[in-house]
Formats: sequence, structure tokens, C-alpha cells
Amino acid sequence: MNTAIKVSHLTKIYKLYDKPVDRLKESLHPLKKQYHKEFYALNDVSFEIKKGETVGIIGKNGAGKSTLLKIITGVLTPSSGSVHVNGRIASLLELGAGFNPEYTGVENIYFQGSLMGYTREEVAQKVDEIIAFADIGDFVYQPVKMYSSGMYARLAFAVAINVDPDILIVDEALSVGDMAFQAKCFNKFKEFQRLNKTILFVTHSIDLIIKYCQSAILINNGKKLLQGDTKSTTEMFRKIMVSTLPKEIQENEEIQINTIKNTNSYDLKLQLPLNPSANIYGSMEAEIIDFAIFGEKKKITNHLRHDEDYTIFMTVKFNQDIIDPIFAYTFKSVDGMELTGTNSNNLNEVFGKIQAGEIITIEFTQKMILNSGSYFLALGCTKYENDNLKVFHRIYDAVAVDVVSPTLSTGIAFSCTKLKYERINDKI
Repeated sequence: MNTAIKVSHLTKIYKLYDKPVDRLKESLHPLKKQYHKEFYALNDVSFEIKKGETVGIIGKNGAGKSTLLKIITGVLTPSSGSVHVNGRIASLLELGAGFNPEYTGVENIYFQGSLMGYTREEVAQKVDEIIAFADIGDFVYQPVKMYSSGMYARLAFAVAINVDPDILIVDEALSVGDMAFQAKCFNKFKEFQRLNKTILFVTHSIDLIIKYCQSAILINNGKKLLQGDTKSTTEMFRKIMVSTLPKEIQENEEIQINTIKNTNSYDLKLQLPLNPSANIYGSMEAEIIDFAIFGEKKKITNHLRHDEDYTIFMTVKFNQDIIDPIFAYTFKSVDGMELTGTNSNNLNEVFGKIQAGEIITIEFTQKMILNSGSYFLALGCTKYENDNLKVFHRIYDAVAVDVVSPTLSTGIAFSCTKLKYERINDKI
């Protein structure tokens, strides 16, 4: 049998009551009057996962992802439908949910192993490996109620991932511990893939879905919207995340950069998941009224690949006469560090006098040099006045941008590198 997990018409309904007393009224009512509303956490979800596949599940908070995983692992029972699992499961849903706080770490290793269906002898063969992987020192011999949340998570992860399951189910659990421990977790994750084990992986990170999964399932409002390649599912997910788009823009997904100058609309930015907490300031003598990011295929996106050409597009309206304005963009890290970018002054572009009422469009085009990760785009229109920088309009952290690289490297950026070597036999 080549199927690892088969989900058929899975539905999970919760009864929601306005007041606690309504539950009692409903149970005692002679005519079985309903006082509840039905909430579909899952609604007729079906899919199949083959052995050896790594499948990502993606969706907004509350979409039903965790409910789905809990039913697959047997933590919850469905209202209707069925789940068939072929193989032994290790799950990382709520790390350490089965730990007894009074037991030591070692005792909980055996306890968790028994909950997963392993014999004491089978767990004993893995204990040393689990303790080494968790790397929490002598705390492993202390009651887990004394643990910090980080140690608790490390031990739980070590138990789940080192018991040699056929199927690994992970729900947003690969970010525990420090960077060294995270790297160890991902190396184990990749080892599972090399061993052709089945992995079901839930995350909000589009980067991780694309990087580690062969296919993906998109869940929204309890329903399966799409199952297919990671590109199609993550692009659909982005559209869901910006569901507030005006109808006319939703229907026109093929706007391209060479048609921009022929439109009177300045709503291109609405096709991006704008940051509601963006830092916006300036005198507004010149105003950035629209902007967009265009990928290599000239379509608006906030998802770029390393080494592909991209264009930062800005539309700026001048409310006063300004001489020699400077237009700029920067990519910043999540913690605010400026990583790469440029401006028209650095590129030796002089604009002269711009009159009030004029609108200028600016395009910066270059190759993406940043490594895989999430970054913020900052935009600005300024000028130097008596050696002082005057800010007309700045939009810091305007939109989050995901970068994916097919090549592993060190640091935040790298250039494409050619490797050359020669093997010399010096034996004479």
C-alpha cells in the first residue's frame, strides 16, 4: 500500500452557545429546541498523501489546520468522515502536551514513548540519543515542572523526532530553542526526507513550505481550497491574505509593468499584503501615492527568488515645486537593520525642478542578492538642503517580502558563485 494518510470527507463541528445556561436548556428542552450555533472547524475535507512525501499545510489562523492534525493523530474525533493512517506516527502539535510535570525528563521520555505505542525496551534503545539531542544537561534528571519553556520544548521535540516514526506530523514546532538547536532540528527534518519518511508540515512560513515540501494543501475557513505544487498553493494563500482587494483589482491579476503608465489607478499597492504598522512620516511636499514590487515575470508580488531580476516601482505626486528630489528604497531585516538598497542620488540621477502637480514614476531594477528569509521594504522621497536631509515622505516597513533561494549559503546575502576544482595525482 503506497498511501500513508487518507482523509475522506472529514468534518468537525463545534456547538457554540451564547450563554453557558443555554447548554442546560437545550439538554432539558422537551421538544429538543436548539440553543446553539454550529461552527465548522473542518468542512468535508478530503486528500491523500503518499508514502515518502513531504506535504505542507498552509492557511490563516483559524483556518482549521491544527484541528485537522489533531484528528489525524487521534487527539480529536471527527463529527463525520474518516482518517486512515498507514504507519507509526510521531507528532509535534503542542510540544510536551503529554508530559507529567512531576516526572523527571527521563521518566517523561519513557512515558511519552508509551503514549506513542512503543515498548519500554524500544524507548530504552533511544534514550541516550534523545538526551543528547535535547541537550539540557542534568535537568533531564529533574522534574519537568522545574524546566523553562525552552527546555520543555527541546525535550519534547527530541522525544518526538528520535523515536524513528514512519510518519512525522509537525505543527509550527521547528522554531524552538536557540539557533543551534533549530539547525539541528532542520537537519533531522532533512534526514527524515532522505530516509523516505512521510512528513506533514504545518507552518505560516511560505519560505519553509517552498524550501522543504514537495506539495502543499491550502485550508481556508475549514475547507480544502487547493492541493498541488507549492508555488500554486502559496500564491493562492497570498491572495487570501490580501482578501480586502477591491473587486476590480481581484479580477485583474495580470497587471504588468508596461501597462502602468496607461492607467489612472493608483491602487497597485493594494495587491500587496501591506503592513498596517508601517512607519509613515514626512512633510508631504511630495507624496508616494503608489508602489509595487514586480518579479522577473513582471507581475506584482512580494515573493522573490534569489538572483532573479525584480523592480521596485513608485509613483510620487508633487504638492510643491521641488528641485532635485531623491527617490530611494531599502530592504530591512525584521529587527530594522538596513541590508540592501539604493537611491537616485547614488545612481547619479539628477531631476532638476519638479513642479507642483506633477506625478513621476520611478523604477529600480536589479538582481535579488538576499538569502532566504523575510524582510521589510522601505520607500522614501527626500532631498539634501544645505547638507541636511529633508524628508518629504517615507514609508518604513511598507510590506513584508519573502525571498527564497535554491542554494544554501552563509550570511544574509550572496552572489552566484562558480566552483572550479582540479584533482591532481602527484604519484610518479
